[in-house]
Amino acid sequence: MKKYKKRIADEILKKRLLGKGAVLIEGPKWCGKTTTAEQMAGSILYMADPEKEKQNLSMADLSPKVLLKGATPRLIDDWQIAPKLWDAIRFEVDHRDEYGQFILTGSSTPASDEQIHHTGTGRFSWIMMRPMSLYESLDSTGEVSLKALFDTPNQIEGINPIDLNRLAFLVCRGGWPRATDLEGEIALEQALDYFDAVVKSDISRADGVSRNPERVKRLMRSYARNQGTQATNSLICADIAANEADTFDTDTVYSYINALKRIFVIEEMAAWNPNLRSKTAIRTSNTRYFIDPSIATAALGLEPDDLICDLNTFGLFFETMCIRDLRVFSDKLNGQVYHYRDKTDLECDAVVHLRNGSYGLIEIKLGGDKLIEEAAENLKKLNNKIDTTKMKSPSFLMILVGIGDYAYRRQDGVYIVPIGCLKD
Repeated sequence: MKKYKKRIADEILKKRLLGKGAVLIEGPKWCGKTTTAEQMAGSILYMADPEKEKQNLSMADLSPKVLLKGATPRLIDDWQIAPKLWDAIRFEVDHRDEYGQFILTGSSTPASDEQIHHTGTGRFSWIMMRPMSLYESLDSTGEVSLKALFDTPNQIEGINPIDLNRLAFLVCRGGWPRATDLEGEIALEQALDYFDAVVKSDISRADGVSRNPERVKRLMRSYARNQGTQATNSLICADIAANEADTFDTDTVYSYINALKRIFVIEEMAAWNPNLRSKTAIRTSNTRYFIDPSIATAALGLEPDDLICDLNTFGLFFETMCIRDLRVFSDKLNGQVYHYRDKTDLECDAVVHLRNGSYGLIEIKLGGDKLIEEAAENLKKLNNKIDTTKMKSPSFLMILVGIGDYAYRRQDGVYIVPIGCLKD
């Protein structure tokens, strides 16, 4: 058995259990939710255990309280297949009047919420768990801390262990925990298997609507081609018509994307809305992202060598990987990750905004001196637009790169940080 690799969610879960009666861990299949919860569980109920699933479902209908007995925190794995458990757990939390009673895990939202009558506010805490960041999979040295950058250090240091070939492999491999213990083609097959499971069955289970796997593939290929953009459903329809010998209407695209969100395959990014010195219309559309870059490469049938031969595509999927890692790190910092774009087409790939109002501006570039210079000027231009009489100045300006030997602070104050050096 492989040794458990520590997850950033470990500390988040431990903290949440101290202040809530139940904690729900959500996220895509195979991202490690159950394994992480098992590390802290006092007892475990696997709702989807093939030998006991029918019995568990019957008991959830007849006497759910029986399923909740056991040493605490009691882990209820795949709770969403029996939505009645939600209200039973809420009731039990109220009457026990103690913290840290239950951990729930789910790889989809319930297909129907008709059996859920209470929101869980005040009793439940939610954790979003994603595939592993490079730091969690031990591919990043962790010499540069995102948290430390909010203190605006005068100097940072780090040596990037990742070259172009390795970076392409990591994008295609993704952060699936089992894949991180493997190398070569066997590691890459994990993302392909995940993609196959989504198109053949998981998306239809999301809301009980049967969908043709080939059409799901076409939609996901189009979504992959539009990674990192604010493409509308209409544009995705046009892209499918141009590239897939098939047609979708906007309602169908919406339905498919919504189902993929329910099983946490897609996690789009909201727009950041700062106070600016002058009136500038800000684009408010979400940016399209899969929750892991390997889903996009699997959808398009791309391998590491394909990315190296097409650096533009490589850059888009590298951006998805960076967004994944920034989201993982930001969760621990009580932050959110946004994007910025205004009517002048001034953009910022990522804004990490903390609950206390501190924020950092981040551009993501695969590498190259010219692109880094352009990104630095872009960050400084946006920085100069912000009205610091109405909000804080950014704590840092950072260019997150894939290729580059070192992490350092430039003379103009912009940090250059390879993704292979970053941690929470």
